[in-house]
Amino acid sequence: MNNSSYFIVAGLVLFAIVLIVYIFRYGGTKKIVVPATFTDEMMREILEKQVRFYRHLPPDEQQTFLKRVRYFLEHTKISAEKGAVVTDEDKVLIAASATIPLFHFKLWVYRNLTEVLVYPDYFDERFSTASEQRNVAGMVGSGALSSKMILSQQALRNGFLNMSAGNTAIHEFVHLIDKADGEVDGIPEYLIPKSLIEPWIKEMHKTISEIRSGESDIRAYAGTNEAEFFAVVSEYFFKKPALLKEDHPKLYHMLDQIYGVSELP
Repeated sequence: MNNSSYFIVAGLVLFAIVLIVYIFRYGGTKKIVVPATFTDEMMREILEKQVRFYRHLPPDEQQTFLKRVRYFLEHTKISAEKGAVVTDEDKVLIAASATIPLFHFKLWVYRNLTEVLVYPDYFDERFSTASEQRNVAGMVGSGALSSKMILSQQALRNGFLNMSAGNTAIHEFVHLIDKADGEVDGIPEYLIPKSLIEPWIKEMHKTISEIRSGESDIRAYAGTNEAEFFAVVSEYFFKKPALLKEDHPKLYHMLDQIYGVSELP
């Protein structure tokens, strides 16, 4: 075998190895069969009624949003746990929560999530819904629960009420976005423009300090650490954009750049 033939064979072998790895990594996930009841009309009605972000999109982008919601439902299992009865509306709201923070990034999918577990109520750190100390509304799993998310059904639904200031499901999906670069540290490196990283870190630490000293109206939980700060202010950004822009214009502008939204209504 001459040198040119050797390189051709070696190239073909290398290509075959790469192809096999790709198939095992990305082609092995079975598409979930979405029930026939999930018509576009049904999902559109839920989104129109419950999801403010969707209502303010132009018609062509609403159609794209609907497709992204369906894609999530086709690729992420949603399971009822601890006696929860998960409705079609719950499933659409979970998919909408996943879609909102990444809507303006056309090629992004949640590679680090395979299943959302829905509990009927808040739970404690041992996943009990009966404990008097239950105060956890949502959690991104680790260890044995890696690639899973746990959501309180009550918190999910409350997040889409107008009177609610936050949205637990969006909060947890933001944690997944933050986690995608390997660290949950409040710096979503796959989204944030490199030129914005240093100013974002500076503003984040400044605002966390203000929260901890009681000098900010952003809820105290955001002062826990950088990861929780990013998740909480992201809730604020998507749930009450006009208020965030008025009260914290610098934070609003930075989040606008991170999420590529360009002025939420």
